[in-house]
Amino acid sequence: MNGIEKSVNPLFVSAPAKINLHLEVLGLRSDGFHELAMVMQSVDLEDQIKMMGNRDGLITLRCDNPELSTASDNLIIRSAYLLRDKAGLNELGAEINLKKSIPIGAGLAGGSSDAAATLVGLNQLWGLDLPIEELEVLAAELGSDVPFCLEGGTQLCFGRGEVLEKKPRSNSSLAILLVKNPSVSVSTPWAYSRFKEMEFGRYLTEEVEFEERRKLLRNQGWLNPFGGNQLPPLKNDLQEVVTETTPSVKEALGLLRCMPENLGVAMSGSGPSCFALFSDLTKAKSVYFQNRQRFKDAGLMSWCCSLRAEGVKIERD
Repeated sequence: MNGIEKSVNPLFVSAPAKINLHLEVLGLRSDGFHELAMVMQSVDLEDQIKMMGNRDGLITLRCDNPELSTASDNLIIRSAYLLRDKAGLNELGAEINLKKSIPIGAGLAGGSSDAAATLVGLNQLWGLDLPIEELEVLAAELGSDVPFCLEGGTQLCFGRGEVLEKKPRSNSSLAILLVKNPSVSVSTPWAYSRFKEMEFGRYLTEEVEFEERRKLLRNQGWLNPFGGNQLPPLKNDLQEVVTETTPSVKEALGLLRCMPENLGVAMSGSGPSCFALFSDLTKAKSVYFQNRQRFKDAGLMSWCCSLRAEGVKIERD
């Protein structure tokens, strides 16, 4: 344990994006954060992280996207130091390279997934052997979405998003067509603040009320098990708030609603990414190829993704 001198072989970890199939703002918590009831879903759009370990005590990060900071404010660096502090072994170091495919500031938890992948990867690379429960505690210190990203798949997410209830592994063939304007970002704190201004009078205030809403979500037929003949009734309480002030989101949602055979359309998280649900990846790709010029003309980047039954994953070492 903790016996590395210098890793000869690199370790590779995939960090998938997530979408929100359901995002409901219930009210305010005593800590000032919003109480949420969500269904998060991993998708096959992923960043790739390559790691090499050392005992020089140096932790460095390189990224192929020059727009992303590789300094101490990056969640990958923060995750690495947090894990090392937990281990109490300051001599542990790592050279980390990030290949960025998930767009930045897109409401797809790219940074959170990278943080989760760092915890999982370095836990193995450094031979720490911490159980998933301890990694989840560290993940919650880094951000509300990071605990979900560790195991991913389909999960109910409560509290600020860190209270997780994993659903059974899905055999669903559902897929999405995902779009995002690369020049637009949405501040998550702003979105929640604006929602509070508009809807505060409707907020629930008691824990018993919060739990009633959680039970309603748990008992939705499409979650038990996920898939089958029932479809998620896509819901995002932040969508109207963002749409009224972000024309590109309104345009993206309108364009996706025009796509043939879509099963539903929604914004993910606080945006600005939006997606249309399809019965399978073949259908999603067919619609994409028939309409890719329309997406391009609208200034939208686009991807087709299957739903993924797992979160971060060590590919090989």
